Amino acid sequence: MSGADVKKPETKEEFVKTLIEAAKKEIASKGKPTKPTIIGTAKEMEIHRDTLYSWLKEFNVDFKEIVDFMPTMTADDTDEDSGSTYLIGESLVGEGTEVAHIDLLIGDKNGPVGQAFANGMTSLSAGHTPLLAVIRPNLPPKPHTLIVPKVTVKNMEDTGKIFGPAQAAVAKAIADSAEEGIIPASKLDDWVIIASVFIHPQASDYRKIYQYNYGATKMALQRALKKYPSLDKIIYDKDRAKHPIMGFKVPRLWRPPYLQIALDAPSLEGAKKVLEELPGSDRIIIEVGTPLIKRYGTRVISELRQSAKDKFIIADLKTLDVGKVEVDIAYEDTADAVVAAGLAPPETLDATVHEARRMGVYAIIDMLNVEDVLGKLKSLKNLPDIVILHRGIDQESGRTCGLERIQMIRKAFPNKKLLIAVAGGIVPETAKEALEQGADILIVGRYVTQSKDIERAVRDFLELTPSMREDIDLYRVHTE
Repeated sequence: MSGADVKKPETKEEFVKTLIEAAKKEIASKGKPTKPTIIGTAKEMEIHRDTLYSWLKEFNVDFKEIVDFMPTMTADDTDEDSGSTYLIGESLVGEGTEVAHIDLLIGDKNGPVGQAFANGMTSLSAGHTPLLAVIRPNLPPKPHTLIVPKVTVKNMEDTGKIFGPAQAAVAKAIADSAEEGIIPASKLDDWVIIASVFIHPQASDYRKIYQYNYGATKMALQRALKKYPSLDKIIYDKDRAKHPIMGFKVPRLWRPPYLQIALDAPSLEGAKKVLEELPGSDRIIIEVGTPLIKRYGTRVISELRQSAKDKFIIADLKTLDVGKVEVDIAYEDTADAVVAAGLAPPETLDATVHEARRMGVYAIIDMLNVEDVLGKLKSLKNLPDIVILHRGIDQESGRTCGLERIQMIRKAFPNKKLLIAVAGGIVPETAKEALEQGADILIVGRYVTQSKDIERAVRDFLELTPSMREDIDLYRVHTE
């Protein structure tokens, strides 16, 4: 849902009232006590979740505070619903070779977790022999906990780490959790726990091994019992996260507006220079322009990726035929999105959209020289992820045109998540007008790429709205 036809609340009080009413409707629709979610509440408000996120931020409202007023489902309700508790938790704590990573299962002895517990005790494998957690010899915690080494135990030195600080840490974390009421007292003899434990072969500091594994076990256990993470958190963070070992994030366009920098000049060195001078911001996406690709081929995308590992990169192929083939070519060179020309036949555009979805990249249709934009979109089996309202360089006269088509598209497809980009002669003055009309992406070329001060030129656009002004990374808080 775009939320384009839904009137925005004028005051915080009005917004909170609307929010609570929608949250209550979501709970009622599920037919049982549960917590409302941002996705479900947004649906009841008939707006997109991203719109709700922006309103929450603008009105300075904490959705969690609203949730606290709603009925909730406790861990004990799980037994009534499913007949058997089966909960999963995970946590990574620490750094260096002593880093601890715990994967944890907790559930009933007479359920699937109990079956896995018994199998682990009786089905031993070389190098990964399970062992009971004990606080000290002859003193296991409750619920009984089985430790499974993730890394192959090759010698007595490795054995000492598992049977020493790791075993004690897991056991102590379970016992403390029972004492603190994290684990319900009524379940201590009914549940069992399986903890998969990572110990690096080069770990040497027993104190850190203990400390990190204690913290990771306790956190994983708490997360399991709280059913962490919520769907809202997964949806919100999935396009912002960076896996620490992978070393880069795979960006997605999760919260517009964005500034798209078009690298159209057919110069690889010039393109690299632009990338080097861009300010750090999650609001910036990169377009590898058609002239640049024509000169160097799609391999230029992989080369530019070395200078922009975390950026969302678009391959502007302006595909007119063999949509599937061209999507695959751009995909192989790490493009996050592929542009097809709106002048292409519907069959080509359908193939482009289908293949892009299959490969997990964005499909974009550039409506340059397309007179009936709505007609073209309605002729497709599936809408693209992005549509570009575009006036070509040779047609520019200093002002944008056709911005009224933004609202026409919104009204024609009110329940579709379709990003709308504008291109052609975009400068800060016309960009502001485009944003007011509801544009999600501003495509800018020469104003930035030919500027003597590229960073300043980009800031001219990023300063247009409070949301674009923020460098999202600076406001990212670790709250887990």
